Amino acid sequence: MASLPSRRTLLKTTGAATAVLAAVALSLTGCSTGSTTASSATAPAPSSQFPVTIKNVFGETTIKTQPQRVVTVSWVNDDVALALGVVPVGVPKNAWGNNGKGSTPWKDAALEKLGAGFGTAKAPAQFSEADGINFTEIAKLAPDAILAAYSGLTEADYKKLSEIAPVVAQPELAYGTPWQEATTIIGKALGKNSEAAELVSDTEATIKSKVSAFPQLAGKTFIYGNLEPAKGDGVNVYTANDNRPRFLSEIGMKLAPVVENASQGSKEFFVPWSAEKANELSSDVFVTWVPDSKTTDQIKNDPLLGQIPAIKKGALVADSDNTLTLAISASSPLSLPWALDTFLPQLAKGADAAAK
Repeated sequence: MASLPSRRTLLKTTGAATAVLAAVALSLTGCSTGSTTASSATAPAPSSQFPVTIKNVFGETTIKTQPQRVVTVSWVNDDVALALGVVPVGVPKNAWGNNGKGSTPWKDAALEKLGAGFGTAKAPAQFSEADGINFTEIAKLAPDAILAAYSGLTEADYKKLSEIAPVVAQPELAYGTPWQEATTIIGKALGKNSEAAELVSDTEATIKSKVSAFPQLAGKTFIYGNLEPAKGDGVNVYTANDNRPRFLSEIGMKLAPVVENASQGSKEFFVPWSAEKANELSSDVFVTWVPDSKTTDQIKNDPLLGQIPAIKKGALVADSDNTLTLAISASSPLSLPWALDTFLPQLAKGADAAAK
């Protein structure tokens, strides 16, 4: 596998243990485009909820008045703002799993619905995060709030950004904020508490409805990991702290006991696993990202990785669609509904193979 950069910059696409999130190479590069001012039509409606104080991993942030110019960092945060009807004045550019606009299909649809599609006067400015937080571009946008509820901000990042505007940082683990919690936190920051609660409820209902068409998923054990035989890095398996296993658990599947045991007490996204012990990774289904179908065949034929029980059974779910992988990895109220019609049938096929 190609090596994944850190999740703050260019996440690794492979299974190197130094990657914060292997299997999804979410590199953020590009240049600033679009408007640097928010349209009054897309700014939050006046709210009497302010001031609000929001706790985070570094302390707490107080937002004195309802933000009118918000900037987002990392991923997910811009999706949530858009889902709540707020167009940020600036967003990071997607450079992995992206389209020609440095965006995603679900983000484009939300922006167009709000009359702010990229290339129009009301579009957010886009900036690169290829080298980490882009303090210079963010400061140029003169925000009155910076949304980073789902992020990997360091304390130094947080302090530097706080010199620009109040920062809504991650509540605990870096890149470990569930999409529901990120939505609730951002809703509070924007003065849209009730809208955020409704958004979470509606999204969960959509997920439940779509999952109901695949009863074979219920109770199936799974491992969500990262495999790429060409690198010889062994295996990385994602813990319950990561949004991918969290999502599968929420739809009725069960994280394999071997992963539960290996990740007890861990605050990491993944645990490294020796390829020599791959045969001990027992589960009904094994899910991984792959760069291409050739890699899927290599995994199946690998003398060590091919001994993973689910793979021997034919229950390997290997996806090479970067945009789909992004939608599940950096899950949001916009990305999940977009992904389910493709992702759930793949899971169901794996579950069917496991049941044979």
